[in-house]
Formats: sequence, C-alpha cells, structure tokens
Amino acid sequence: MVETLKPASSLKGRDFLSNLDLSPAEYRAVLETAHAMKRGDFRGQRPLEGQTLAMIFEKPSLRTRTTFEVAMNQLGGHAVNLSNAEIGLGTREPVHDIAMNLERWVEGIMARVYLHSTLEELAQYSSKPVINGLSDLLHPVQLLADYQTIEETFPNTQGLRVAYIGDGNNMANAHLQTAVLSGAKLTVATPRGYEPNAVILMEAIKLGANITLTHDPKAAAEEAQVLYTDVWVSMGQEAEASQKRKLKDFAGFQVNPAMLDLIDKNGIFLHCLPAHYGEEVVEEATLHRKSRVFDQAENRLHAQKALLYHLLS
Repeated sequence: MVETLKPASSLKGRDFLSNLDLSPAEYRAVLETAHAMKRGDFRGQRPLEGQTLAMIFEKPSLRTRTTFEVAMNQLGGHAVNLSNAEIGLGTREPVHDIAMNLERWVEGIMARVYLHSTLEELAQYSSKPVINGLSDLLHPVQLLADYQTIEETFPNTQGLRVAYIGDGNNMANAHLQTAVLSGAKLTVATPRGYEPNAVILMEAIKLGANITLTHDPKAAAEEAQVLYTDVWVSMGQEAEASQKRKLKDFAGFQVNPAMLDLIDKNGIFLHCLPAHYGEEVVEEATLHRKSRVFDQAENRLHAQKALLYHLLS
C-alpha cells in the first residue's frame, strides 16, 4: 500500500460552504490529496468505512450526484440520495428540522440547492459537516476540480493568467474567491449589468486577490493561460424572455475556436458543464485540442473525494 497524505486535522468536522472556508494551507492540502488520489495512491484504502453522506438535491445533477456517490463508495462509505420531492426543503418540513434529523443518522450532508441561505441554515442546525454542492451564490466544489485540472498543465498557479468569460453567476463568484487561494491573476469579462457579486469581489480584493473586471471578452482572452466559461442561463432562470434577452446581451461572448486562438499557445479551455451549445460555447471548443473540459469533469470525483477525506476522516 502506498503511503498517503494524512488528513488535515484542522478540517475534520468543518463545513464547506465557500472556497474561503479553506485557508491557503488547507486548500493546498485538499488539492495535493486530489492529485494523489488520481494517481491511485489511495487505492485499496477505506478511510470512511461505515460512514454515510446524505445528498440533498433541489436541482437535477449528473456530475455532482455521480461523483459524490462514487467518491463515498471508493472511500469505503455510503451515500443516500434525497430528492426535493422526497424531503421538501422548507415546504414539507423546515430546513432546520431536516438538519437536526439528518445529523442523528449520517456523518455529513452535501446539498445542491437554489438559495445559499438554505445551506447556511443546514450548517447552523447540523452538528455534522455540510458541503455546498452548488447554490445560487457559489459552487466551491467545482473550483477544487477546476484548479486540480489547471495544475495538471500549470503546476504553479501563482500569477497564472485566468480569464472567466460570461455571466457573473455562482461560478464567477467562486472564481473570485479561489483567486485568493491560488494566487492566479483573474480577469472576469461580462456584459454590462452582469458583473459578479460586489460583496464577494471586494472581499477577495481585500484578501489580496489580483482581479480585473472588463466588458471586453476578446481582451480578456488575449494571451490567457486558462479560458473559462459557464452557461448564460442557469437552472431556474430558463424563462423564455430571460433567454432571449441574454442571447442578445451576450453577443460576442461565445467561446469558439476563433476565441481559443487568442489565448496562450499552451493555454487550456475549461467549462464546468452542462454546456448549452450554440450559446456560451460551441461543441468544437469542448472538443478542441486546448480543451480540458472532460478531464475537468473527471476531476470532480478526485477533488470531492479528497474533500470528503479531509472533512470526515
């Protein structure tokens, strides 16, 4: 058996609602473990033997559900899937009651929800770790996988030129926070009126992040070493009027092979998926030689497995 990294004792039993719930050293420990897990260093080990993760889903999920469930299984534990139709967060039963029930049965709770306040309430009333699997404000587990993927091409992210192009949504907000931890030089390009959360932006800058906002996607992409995009219309925002308005407002922000030609010759392209082909990206971009989109999807498993290891071991 290969000797492995020990879990960071400071992380055991902690909530993970945002990337800034990690210190730089803890962030580094999680990513080093993720890289080790992908190499197979933990193969055959079952550090979460007998433990159960409750997984709450208000939103549909492919990557989040599959990777958390497989991660728990590979670590020797078990995951229980709870759809909103079954538990009715805040409707059939108050969020705090759900938290106080689940804490009696499981070792951790992962929730993919609409409102970030739902996660905060779960964390407030549960004595067991609560993990943000996605909220309207942040998607922190995705950023762990993203930076694992980035480090596979660029091991040193200090000063790395990262460009996020698109909507100032939960993904953009999570990028702002992770710029604090990674040391990357982040440029966020959005149409006017679609900028990321101002409070999160100011907090990240105050903590030392190197962040630039622009409304020029081509300028952001120029010589970027990492180009990143996400859907323009998130789940829950699919109203026809909203889609039509965004398609107009986001003209020129689509990632296509021509935009990929603007980035560094060794640069990479990332998209957290699912992709809305013909809107924020074309399929040729996800299949482009610079694309690491499906490596990124694979790394959801390794990064979340590493996070679970540190929080629950």
